[in-house]
Amino acid sequence: MSETISRRDFIKVTTSIVGGMIGVAIGVPAVYYLIDPALREGAKEAWIPIGKLENMEIGKPYAFSFTRVQVNGWERTSTSHGGFVIRNSDDPNDLFILNSRCTHLSCTVNWSENDQVYLCPCHDAKFGEQGEVLDGPPPRPLDRYDQFRVTEDGTLEIFYQEG
Repeated sequence: MSETISRRDFIKVTTSIVGGMIGVAIGVPAVYYLIDPALREGAKEAWIPIGKLENMEIGKPYAFSFTRVQVNGWERTSTSHGGFVIRNSDDPNDLFILNSRCTHLSCTVNWSENDQVYLCPCHDAKFGEQGEVLDGPPPRPLDRYDQFRVTEDGTLEIFYQEG
C-alpha cells in the first residue's frame, strides 16, 4: 500500500521549504548586519605619533594633541587628548612626557612661559615643570606617558591606553 501525496500537499511542502530557504538566505545576513557593530570592539590602545623629535627644544615643554574616536555600536565618540614633551638632553630616550589633563577635574592645563608652571583654568591649580602639584585642589601630580619610542624617521610616538 503506497501512500501518494496530493498535489495540494506537495505545493504546500515545496512552498514551505523554498520560503524557509529564502528566509534564511535573507534573514541571517540581515541579523548579522544589525548586531555586528555592537559586537565589534574598538581599539583600546595604540601608538600615537605626536611630532618630530627635531622640532622639540631641549628644556622647553612641547605641546601636542590628538583625537581618539571610539565606536560603541552605532555611537561614535571623539575624545581629545594632549600633553607636553620635555627633552632633557640630545638623547632621544631622555624625555619626560606629561598628560595635559588636570588630575582634579580633567580640565586641560596650559604651559605658562612667564610663570614656568602648568596652569589649570578651572580652579587655578598650578603644576611644576615635572608635573608636581604646586597649588590648588589636585590630589596628585599630572599623569605621565611612560611608554614612548622614536621611529626611524625621527617621529616621537607614545603608547596610548584607554582609561
